[in-house]
Amino acid sequence: MATEQYYLALDLGAESGRAILGALERGKLEISEEHRFPTGPEYVPTMYPGDAPEKIGSDISLIWDFIRFWHEIKDGVCKAATKGNLKAIGVDTWGVDFALLDRSGGLISLPYHYRDNRSNGMTDEAFKRLGRKQIFDITGIQFLPLNTIFQLLSMVVYESPLLQIVDKFLMVPDLINYWLTGRAVAEFTEATTTQMLDAKTGKWSDQILSAMGFPKHIFPEIVPPGTVIGPIRESLEKELDLKAVVVAPASHDTGAAVSAVPAESEDYIWISSGTWSIVGMNTPEPVINEKSYSYNLTNEGGLNGTYRFSKNVMGLWIVQQCKNQWKKEGKEYSYTELTSLAEKSPSLKSFADPDFEEFLWPGNMVEKVKKYCQITDQPVPQSEGEVVRTVLEGLALKYRYVIEKLEEVSGKMTSVVHIVGGGTKNRLLNQFTADALGRKVIAGPIEATSTGNLIVQAIAMGDIKNWEEGVSVIRASFDIETFHPGDQDPWNKAYEEFINNFNKINQAF
Repeated sequence: MATEQYYLALDLGAESGRAILGALERGKLEISEEHRFPTGPEYVPTMYPGDAPEKIGSDISLIWDFIRFWHEIKDGVCKAATKGNLKAIGVDTWGVDFALLDRSGGLISLPYHYRDNRSNGMTDEAFKRLGRKQIFDITGIQFLPLNTIFQLLSMVVYESPLLQIVDKFLMVPDLINYWLTGRAVAEFTEATTTQMLDAKTGKWSDQILSAMGFPKHIFPEIVPPGTVIGPIRESLEKELDLKAVVVAPASHDTGAAVSAVPAESEDYIWISSGTWSIVGMNTPEPVINEKSYSYNLTNEGGLNGTYRFSKNVMGLWIVQQCKNQWKKEGKEYSYTELTSLAEKSPSLKSFADPDFEEFLWPGNMVEKVKKYCQITDQPVPQSEGEVVRTVLEGLALKYRYVIEKLEEVSGKMTSVVHIVGGGTKNRLLNQFTADALGRKVIAGPIEATSTGNLIVQAIAMGDIKNWEEGVSVIRASFDIETFHPGDQDPWNKAYEEFINNFNKINQAF
């Protein structure tokens, strides 16, 4: 690695998209943000067919404006190209959302946002067609109402005319790869989030596709992370005046983030912290049994044939929505200010389970947090700091609950927790996590998703030998911070209360 090599990570998240340039030289990776743009959903008049709005109680659709995103992506590529010759480009995004193309390769509808209402009621409909347990036994994927299988099923149920003309189904990072190269494939880690893959074969499940009534011909070839998809298409090469190849990293952003965990052994839990908190461990095979089914755990694809045995936890989305609510009320805070207010608020007074169902959907999140405390007979937080502390302490306690279940089901005990991603900037949450778990927490890198994306590109192009060398590069390149647990007694007592509240909510709802 004597000569500097440039790679570009196109990292699209629920709040923003970035073009992150990576310069690899002498065993270190230097990264720089070349372009940033807002993502977020757009609210548009209904795009549902027939009487669907009446059935789901909404005449508003929640969509992603990928035409605008594409313009921003090209801007990001051009800005990065001015810094040096790009060797490769890699794309990662969130999971579960998809696009549909017609037989000429044209986009026939803007992709829906995973929080759109059209999937309401689709879990029950799916289980009528194929049993809940059967679906889990095939896929090993946790049940969330926003999963691709339920989104796509809504199109079948509501007889969407798009299904008459669709020729290709692409997950959203695969759509960008197609626009970049002209090659339509499905990257494995992203495809596993659909809940339509057979975990044993790594292929689309014929049984699920048939039972749901999905047209089988639309699902593309599945390729593993690290696949060189191809050079950018000729027309784009001329438009942008550059040459580069496109590599599929772990295209699911959690898969990319987990790729950047700087662990020195296999004795660890990882938490990808951001809008969502994904809590998990790496396993050589999917863990599919009665307990993983009953605890609604998941087995998503990872690097080198591994699986991410994990669970989605509603993460900093709740704080993001509270921040937006206060802004509407004329009180504009930065995340740093909100964290500072939380730090000054009373400890372990109230705590909210981040996976309370009402937290999943947009709305007045401040009132939802207060409502949770009311129905669980806890003191209701009043100030902004108290609300945020209620969320952060509840998040740390939920991490403990999930980790206990992961270890119980897998039989694998761990002693260290690695937190990666943008959420690591919240040092208060990192310390709460160490306190709640009674374990050492290692936080960083912050830019884990982009870093994992870039490292996989470099391995695919032969500039890094293998993943072991990639981890060494990460350790040499980024600051890592360690948090040690404090007094365990108050947190152990709080955890007992948290579990009581958890059981109370489950019985009530």
